Amino acid sequence: MTPAPLADRLRDPRGPLFFPVTAYGPDGSVDLDVYRTHVRRGVEAGAAAVFACCGTGEFHALLPEEFEVSVRAAVEAAEGRVPVVAGAGYGTALAVRYARLAREAGADGLLAMPPYLVLAGQEGLLRHYRELTAATDLPVIVYQRDNALFTPRTVVELARTDGIIGLKDGLGDLDLMQRVVSAVRTEVPGDFLYFNGLPTAEQTQLAYRALGITLYSSAVFCFAPEIALAFHRALGEGDEPAVRRLLDGFFRPFVELRAQGRGYAVALVKAGVRLRGLDVGEVRPPLHEPTEDHVGQLARLIERGYALLEEDA
Repeated sequence: MTPAPLADRLRDPRGPLFFPVTAYGPDGSVDLDVYRTHVRRGVEAGAAAVFACCGTGEFHALLPEEFEVSVRAAVEAAEGRVPVVAGAGYGTALAVRYARLAREAGADGLLAMPPYLVLAGQEGLLRHYRELTAATDLPVIVYQRDNALFTPRTVVELARTDGIIGLKDGLGDLDLMQRVVSAVRTEVPGDFLYFNGLPTAEQTQLAYRALGITLYSSAVFCFAPEIALAFHRALGEGDEPAVRRLLDGFFRPFVELRAQGRGYAVALVKAGVRLRGLDVGEVRPPLHEPTEDHVGQLARLIERGYALLEEDA
């Protein structure tokens, strides 16, 4: 674990938040050496934080023991240069178990994934996240998406809970997020963190910035960190022409390609990492690999993205 409080380290990031893929060897087992390389390269490229074994890292596909050694490997590779946040999810008991494993592995915080399958009411969701948070001393970011959707009142109660430092939004309802931000700002003192957690968040980050939400995850950073960093820098500097060029020439086409297959938010990213020369293996079932044609389109799109950077230079 790194000594500075997680919220302070995340508040003003120097670059995108990095959600590494989990590397598998030819036999399908976790390849920790390749995973360390992937994480280390991301940190050295300019990631502001590492979110290990979360959605892009196939949290759903990892055994508890695989999860623990992978988080530990991410902590080792980061070497304290940036914080490492680990996923935790499923039902309350299992989420608590994963939280404790992450704590033992040296993580700096937790990203609390939605509970498994059930459609719970607000009272049950609040109890779930409070019990998860109380299980360790790790700060927690709650992930809103799918079956974990919150009213502004519930987010206020989450923000009042010791140990919960932020909300990552994977829903994309900007009206709801404006009401959430307003309610928390009005009723809870302090600086609660918000994150744009939509797939390929660059595509929607202009809208989120209008709400004051500047933190976002970048799956593209996994395989094209220079493109992700250029976009992050252009946003921060208010360079609208550069933002538009990257949106029009790279991110929108990538989102449209991602929409061609279920599970491509992970599988296409993993294919991109392989295209860039690091063999992180294939995705585990129930996800499936992109088609050969889609991988070819991705390769050409990556070339186009880097060509845009050269034009700007």
